[in-house]
Amino acid sequence: MTATIVAIIALLVVPLAITVAMSFDAREYLGPFPPARLSVGWYQRFFSDDYLMHGLRTSLLLAVISATSATTLGIAAALAIKRLPKGARDAVTALFLAPLIVPGVVVGFALLLFYARAGIDNGFLRLLGGHVVITFPYAIRTILAALNGVPPSLIDAALSLGANHRRAVWTVTLPLIRTGIVAGAIFAFAFSLDDVAASLFLSDPHNYTLPVALVSMMHANFDLTIAAVAVLLMGVTAVLMLALDRLAGLDRIVGASVYRA
Repeated sequence: MTATIVAIIALLVVPLAITVAMSFDAREYLGPFPPARLSVGWYQRFFSDDYLMHGLRTSLLLAVISATSATTLGIAAALAIKRLPKGARDAVTALFLAPLIVPGVVVGFALLLFYARAGIDNGFLRLLGGHVVITFPYAIRTILAALNGVPPSLIDAALSLGANHRRAVWTVTLPLIRTGIVAGAIFAFAFSLDDVAASLFLSDPHNYTLPVALVSMMHANFDLTIAAVAVLLMGVTAVLMLALDRLAGLDRIVGASVYRA
């Protein structure tokens, strides 16, 4: 059992460690491992590359807008689902979470066909719609988990004290599930920033994300700038997950449905 765990950890960690080491390689070509000398030249090249920086700006803008949109829609959907009968609640929840089990390639291709039929040719709008679709399930999942941990008696107490349903939501429900809301937004931001499968189908020459730009570089001019960008993306994701763990605890988000006031 111990050997299996060590092998799995090695399989996950060793490729990442090699990527980090190669991103600091001082050579101008992809040479044998380990690097003889270290340098930050590949990181400097990334920040001076207009093509990659355009992709980074697009990715950040998309991640912010899609995370905000997915979280807002997730709040509204979660509140509506909570009031449905149990059978209907489970069916609607499964429908909203369906994009989690559908490959990103399928989602991207389906959206591409839909946009073509609808006559939507704006690349940024196509990317935004796709990113909202793929990030929405992560937002609603965490919000539902937090909402399920709110005792109904608290809402009943607010109603009995004269508050209407809207005021009870604003003054009782939303403050109690704020951890789930923020967690959902962080998840949505992270997955939007890293998406490549759906974005490949929805990008155009003027609107493309950083992961799509990296894929293009791999076909046209493979160098270790890709390793440097991969390390930066890993770092951003690690910071977001650390913030999420500090905020609510990952076990709270992916485990039992509890809330933190």
